[in-house]
Amino acid sequence: MATLYRNYVSQAQIDAQYNPSIGLADASAPGRHYAAQAQHARQRLHCVADVPYGPTVHETLDIFPANAPGAPVVVFFHGGYWRAFSSKDFSGVALGLHALGITTVVVNYALCPQVAIDEITRQARAAVAWTLRHIATYGGDPQRVGVCGHSAGAHLGAMCLFTAWDTDYGLPPNPLKAALLLSGLYDLAPLRYSYLQPIIQLDEGIIQRQSPVLQVRGCPTPTWLAWGGAESAEFARQSQALHVAAHGLGNPVECASVEGADHFTVLHGLEDPRSTLCQWLAPQLRA
Repeated sequence: MATLYRNYVSQAQIDAQYNPSIGLADASAPGRHYAAQAQHARQRLHCVADVPYGPTVHETLDIFPANAPGAPVVVFFHGGYWRAFSSKDFSGVALGLHALGITTVVVNYALCPQVAIDEITRQARAAVAWTLRHIATYGGDPQRVGVCGHSAGAHLGAMCLFTAWDTDYGLPPNPLKAALLLSGLYDLAPLRYSYLQPIIQLDEGIIQRQSPVLQVRGCPTPTWLAWGGAESAEFARQSQALHVAAHGLGNPVECASVEGADHFTVLHGLEDPRSTLCQWLAPQLRA
């Protein structure tokens, strides 16, 4: 029997790997958790909402400044397979970071199919460039900016690592202090055969341009590629494949799962300053 991708012969097999809601007792529970934590963060923390970073209505940032000036900064990209959610759904990621004296910038971006993934990556890079140039106005330290992303947002974070910041943006070639990438999608090829294809509309050009495993470059930014220990084999392989490619160039990349977490709960660590995720990220930004 002919295969679609690697050893998978049907869309159903690929969907079983890449649809993390399959098997959940309550598929709406993750969204309810994110929404509740987002509301809690906006009620508890100072937020400067809907700051434009680009020319379109979708290009906005929600900034949660740390209490003290000169704070390290995390730029966060949300997930949703490039076709769902907004920055407002993920304000909760600021909870754990704020408790550690870190300013959080939650990025909003346009979604498929209104735009292609190429454009979403452009917007992600524009958000990072804006932050590097302007975050001092909000008390952040532009010399200590890191990126964090979850799922499709981890893809965007990886693409930001592999950016020609000097030639394309007039910034230092490696301006980011750290990258924490959770349950990311770094090889887009299998998604062309999944339930997502009618919305994300991948073609060979997008797969080549937008797969971080194919765009990796030498980069000195300390990076942790993490995923939930309870996730599918393909989500583990995605991080492992990028680790091999990046480590092969000498990049300082760690690759390890978060024990007991699934695709959704792996993000909960950003809500808790005592978590392994926060405790890895904070010292990287302060180094």
